[in-house]
Order: sequence, then C-alpha cells, then structure tokens
Amino acid sequence: MFPEWTWIIGFWIGAAVGSFLNVVIYRLPRGLSIAKPVHSFCPNCKARLTGPELVPLLSWLFLGRKCRHCGKPVSSRYFIVELVNGCLWACVWWLHLSGPDTMGDPVRAVALMLFCSALVAAIFTDIAHYIIPDQINAFMLVVGLAANGIQIAQGAPGAWTGPLPSSVAGALTGVGALWGIALFGRLLFKKDAMGHGDIKMARGIGAVLFPMMALVSFGLAVMIGALVGGWVVYLRWTGKIKDPEVSEGEDDEPYEPESIGSLLWCGLGYVLCIDCLGLLWPKLYEWWFGENPYSTEEIEEDPQVELTMIPFGPSLAAGALAAVLFDGPLRQAVEGYLQTNFGGS
Repeated sequence: MFPEWTWIIGFWIGAAVGSFLNVVIYRLPRGLSIAKPVHSFCPNCKARLTGPELVPLLSWLFLGRKCRHCGKPVSSRYFIVELVNGCLWACVWWLHLSGPDTMGDPVRAVALMLFCSALVAAIFTDIAHYIIPDQINAFMLVVGLAANGIQIAQGAPGAWTGPLPSSVAGALTGVGALWGIALFGRLLFKKDAMGHGDIKMARGIGAVLFPMMALVSFGLAVMIGALVGGWVVYLRWTGKIKDPEVSEGEDDEPYEPESIGSLLWCGLGYVLCIDCLGLLWPKLYEWWFGENPYSTEEIEEDPQVELTMIPFGPSLAAGALAAVLFDGPLRQAVEGYLQTNFGGS
C-alpha cells in the first residue's frame, strides 16, 4: 500500500504519540485532566515546556536528560515510552501498510497502532502505581468496537464470530477468562486472585484481537508473568533491588478479600460496560460500583508492596503486544494444532 521505507514515518508518528502517552501516564493516576492545561510542563518545577523541549526523543537527549528551567533530572521513562511506542508503530506500519506481505488494511493498522499505545500507557502506569485507569481500558474497548464496526460495514472476513460481532465476542471472552480466574481464586484460596483493572483490560484486548487471539495473548501473558514475576521476586529476596515489603505494624488493617457478591456484581457491570458508560455519567458509576470514577488516592512515587506482589497488567499487555506483532505465526500454530488434534479450526 505504501513504499517499504515509509515505516520510518510510522516510527516518528509513534514517537510523537508516545510524547502524549507520557502526559497520560503522569496525569491520569493523579486525577489530572489530560486536556487542561493544554501545554506540557516539567513534573518538578511545573514550568511550561516550549517547542524545543517537546521534540520526541531528541529533546531529552540534547538537553542532557535535565529540565532546562530547574536543572533537575528528567526520568528516562519519558524517552523509553516514546522509543517503545515509535518502534511498535513502525512494526505495525510495516506489517499492515508497507511490508512485502502486507494486505494493506489501513483500518486494522490504525486500530492496532492505537491499541499498542494504550497498552504502553497501561504498562508504565501499572508498574509505577499498581493501577490501570478506566479511561485506558475504555479506550481499548472503543477502538475494538469501532474498527470491527467498519469491518462489518465493509463485509470483511472474520468480522463476525458466530452470531456476534467479533469485537463483542472477544470482549466477552476477555471478561469471562479473567473474571473466571478471579472467582476461582476467591472460592478456592479465599484471596483476591485478579485485579479489576486486569479484567477490564482483558475485555479491551478481546475487543481488538477477537476471541482466538485474545486467548492466545492470555496464555502468553501467563508465561511472561511467571518468568518475570519469578525473576523480580528473586531479585527482591536476594536484596539486589529495593526490598518492597510492607511493615506489619499495629495500625495495619487486617486483610479482607472481596466478597463473592461484589465480584459477581462487578463482573456483570463489566459485561454491560457500566464502567465505560460511567466515565460519561459518573452517577451511574457511583450507583453501580459505589465510588466516583474520577476519585484518586494519594499517589506514592515509590510505593511499598509485598515481596510477591507483582502487577499482572504489564504481562497481560505484553502478551497482547506479542499477539499483535506475531499474529501470523501464532495464528498458524493454533490453527494447525486445532486441525491436528480436533480436525477443525
């Protein structure tokens, strides 16, 4: 569809979008609007940033990784987010718009680029604050539904899964898979086995990737989570990284897992997308979930967690990214396995 070299354009557009993602990652967990103020500012001195300070990748490098106004170091996260998002957009651009084997599907390409960006924002927010903002999860769902709607209008193959649009079937698959794990863990181990942000993220992943590839991405996420989680726990245990264990003082509240009734009620809310609609009508969110969707707790820049507390959101997002980048080989492997063992796909 486009000349092969144009993946470079995709990279720089992605890096520019990554600059916006840094705004999202900083502001959403703190309850700040991503629209006001319109201008970007230094997180240390709050000085307004101007054009030369906002060039993706290059500004951070040429300014010596410091704020030009206060001289304090600027986190490498800003550079990493722009670089990672640029690389992801370049890969999707190559796979769907300019590579030698591309099918030239601009709708799918744009949807996957936006999806990858949402996953990047979710990864870095979850790592920093152990939360995944509802706005990010709702955005994934909307991207999946919108792209699938265009596919249906175009009569594209795969737009339907049985009687349901593939995005709807995928969203239900995502909710069912991770909510099922949460319910199973609560019943069997009497503990919270899955965060609600992860359940909502799985819904968005299913809406974009559709049922089969969503399940593949969840399987990859489990493997990634086991490897990364084991490595992080080992580093914490050996003292090679800061010990995050919370002290057990007298003021600590006893652990109380979520009730089964709450888990069932919230799961129904996620199926009905009450959390997404509640971003537009906060009263609906408050009525269903008992809290304001825009309320935020005080953010700790260096939060303390238990030794074995590893956020699953980054692994879930990494599995989805792997499914996007290696869709063809993974799909062939799954279909080949199904054909061999069950005589069908």
